[in-house]
Amino acid sequence: MSNSSSINEFLLALADTRELQLLHFSLFLGIYLAALLGNGLIITAVACDHRLHTPMYFFLLNLSLLDLGTISVIVPKSMSNSLWDTRTISYAGCAAQLFFFVFFLLAEYSLLAVMAYERFVAICKPLLYGTLMGSRACVKMAAAAWASGFLNAVLHTGNTFSLPLCRGNTVDQFFCEVPEILKLASSDSYLRMVWALLIGVCLGFGCFVFIVLSYVQIFTAVLRIPSGQGWHKAFSRCLPHLAVVSLFVSTLIFACLNPPSLCSPALDLVVAVLYSVVPPAMNPLIYSMRNKELKDALR
Repeated sequence: MSNSSSINEFLLALADTRELQLLHFSLFLGIYLAALLGNGLIITAVACDHRLHTPMYFFLLNLSLLDLGTISVIVPKSMSNSLWDTRTISYAGCAAQLFFFVFFLLAEYSLLAVMAYERFVAICKPLLYGTLMGSRACVKMAAAAWASGFLNAVLHTGNTFSLPLCRGNTVDQFFCEVPEILKLASSDSYLRMVWALLIGVCLGFGCFVFIVLSYVQIFTAVLRIPSGQGWHKAFSRCLPHLAVVSLFVSTLIFACLNPPSLCSPALDLVVAVLYSVVPPAMNPLIYSMRNKELKDALR
């Protein structure tokens, strides 16, 4: 039996054969470069083009920063392990990886709720848009999203690594995530695990309900617009955000509610890739696909 004070490193999941390790490295390298390029272009365009200095693009810039943070925390280490055929990550490195992953992930979820509110104001209360979405208000809302991610990361990381880890140091995942570390904790710590996870679930559910209610009112308002041109403008503003929310929430819910009967190390790895690696690479493509202003700024 070992406890957290005697663990100096953790062992992450790694493919069995050298060919699969190199395939893993190549796939992650391609996804990572796509995420860096897509999000980097959006950040550069929004920062340098004064026409994009609006609340919508300000929040999009923050989303790209969070996407870059999320994927950069986990993918380079996993690529390094595959390339050099090693599974180890230090205790401090695992704690830091878990902290920053939770920080960026939950801050992004909160920011998606803020972006839903921005679209609600733009479509349902256009006359108040300049007042409700002033520069100071936008900065405060973005700061609140980042702060919520930070506070939850402190809570989950502190709670997770304060538990006695008595079941070895093998993490059945390619990065350090809360559920996998909790599997190493003793069963006596069950109630502490539940309370910490419950707080995160409440925050996530609250953001989800807020987003759903915002879009219910948005679509109700859109259906009252008589002209087809007004419909097109409203939907072109909302559909990219709705697609990003759907991708983010659906993969995260599947990861959390994955039934035990279907659990397997291979499926867990695929699900983790879907909610942690795919969205940061796909989000720039979703937002730029039908966004004429963004395309013009990138030319």
